[in-house]
Amino acid sequence: MAAKKNPLSDKAYELYKQGMKLVDIAAELEVPPGTVRRWKSTHGWDGERSECDTSKKSERSGKRRTEKKPTIDDGTRETLQNYDLTAEQQMFCIYYSRTFNAAQSYQKAYGCSYQTAMVEGCKSLRKPKVRAEIERLKEIKRQQIVTGTEDVVELQMRIAFADIGNYMSFGRENVQVMGAFGPVKDPDTKQYLTKEVNTVRLSDSNNVDTQIIQEVKQGKDGVSIKLADKQKAFDWLTKYFLMHPESKYRAEYERKRAEVKDNTGEEILKNMQTIADILKNPVANRAIEDFEEKANE
Repeated sequence: MAAKKNPLSDKAYELYKQGMKLVDIAAELEVPPGTVRRWKSTHGWDGERSECDTSKKSERSGKRRTEKKPTIDDGTRETLQNYDLTAEQQMFCIYYSRTFNAAQSYQKAYGCSYQTAMVEGCKSLRKPKVRAEIERLKEIKRQQIVTGTEDVVELQMRIAFADIGNYMSFGRENVQVMGAFGPVKDPDTKQYLTKEVNTVRLSDSNNVDTQIIQEVKQGKDGVSIKLADKQKAFDWLTKYFLMHPESKYRAEYERKRAEVKDNTGEEILKNMQTIADILKNPVANRAIEDFEEKANE
């Protein structure tokens, strides 16, 4: 039984007739250049371009060809030659191995609505032949990972689970009231006047992981510190562990992730907002009991 023709080959043929180079066609359709060359040979594209294009090709034939750089085989060439899969299933496997998004991959491969892709994408992942091909592509990627990946994983882990409390401390303390000519004294007691103020102190750079600090600045409202994006780190780690379930870091990641997901997370966010409100609207001699009573009302 003949293999089903890949729908992208028709698009490639139209671009070829317009005079586009094979490598440019491959880039446009997001397929390996070897695949386009195979389509050209299999479907007999030679001689299909206009006479003008043919003459231009003849002019270029005498020019010295530049040496091609070796390309990394990502396995997609074999996928497009896997005739156990339909043309759409081939493209689904290729797209999914790049994005790990079943709905998006199905929609691009089949050209259907997103609602349909949401349902059918998950079904496709359960088909043995499709799943086997995806696992083969993932294994190729695992083997191509450059050295030093463990350092990247460790860095992303530190970013994802960083505690701002390790970088700064905040609270309230009494300081002298300053006037135009220096500290102000009580006219009756002759004692220096004090007031309670909010304080924020950064930890010494020698005692913290400065690699994950993105920004430290001093503004009119005081000093502030910004750590690297935690959500981006979580997204990176999630995708990494999908490809590398055997990673020695996976158990630690899942344990820490579970701790972050417990109910204390919402309380932490509320407390952070409370601290921010206090810093914006300081009240002299305010005690923690005042806030607790207000919160319980």
